[in-house]
Amino acid sequence: MITLQGGACGKLNLTLDILGQRADGYHELEMVMCSVDLCDRLTLSLETGRPWSVVCDRPGIPDGAGNLCWKAAKAFFDAAGCSPNGISIEIQKAIPAQAGMAGGSSDAAAVLRLLNDHYRCFTEIQLRSIGLTVGSDVPYCLFGGVALAKGRGEVLSRLPDLPAEACFVLVKPDFAISTPALFRTVDAVGVTARPDNRAMEAALAAGDLPAVGRLLENAFEPTVSEAYPVVQDIRRALLDCGALGARLTGTGSVVFGLFDDAQTAGRAALALQAGYPEVHAVRAVP
Repeated sequence: MITLQGGACGKLNLTLDILGQRADGYHELEMVMCSVDLCDRLTLSLETGRPWSVVCDRPGIPDGAGNLCWKAAKAFFDAAGCSPNGISIEIQKAIPAQAGMAGGSSDAAAVLRLLNDHYRCFTEIQLRSIGLTVGSDVPYCLFGGVALAKGRGEVLSRLPDLPAEACFVLVKPDFAISTPALFRTVDAVGVTARPDNRAMEAALAAGDLPAVGRLLENAFEPTVSEAYPVVQDIRRALLDCGALGARLTGTGSVVFGLFDDAQTAGRAALALQAGYPEVHAVRAVP
């Protein structure tokens, strides 16, 4: 039996814009994203000689063929034209679920990366193409770091890293959102909040963290906030605690604040832990 181990980092949307619906049913997006050091841990066992399995230490996460890790492994071996003679995947979760942080997609990307590191079948571009068949966020999770993502999220360009002092506080309220239903609502009412991605790129290039904070924007946030006013409650609390800016990530439900000082971020996390079930202080990772 062969054992492979690795990590899977969560992501945050510094910006998220919805440009319209495509002919294939997906939406054209433009987003600035960054990876953070809140990471799941994965263990893959190959050549087990047993049926495939996926297990997770967090209740409510799909197991078996319903898990994106299973789908990623199947996509990899279908593309490679070989079989692992049995595979088991164990997931230790740290990234909040149904949070807009691409936890499942990041896990799937980690499976693809670990398998490719072992078998050495595909280039990075080929691997991201395989990842896109698993989920729209998987190519970015393979790419990682600070990036501009276009298309469904698979057209990726490297952007400058955030300044070293940048840190985040993540707050997950107790609700989850259906992404397809949210897209339908936004399609019906239109986009009312658009980020300035060119300005965000310029702020990153200049290392101007206050400007990055001011430019945080998410086209989903008005719709989500209308259904769940707690989103704005959390934003205000983060700003009151010294955040340079605060926004929803992805389709939610995590709201994050950007800070330029770890001590201030730590105090904010402690203050918010009293009112919300899941709070994390994290940093960006390249």
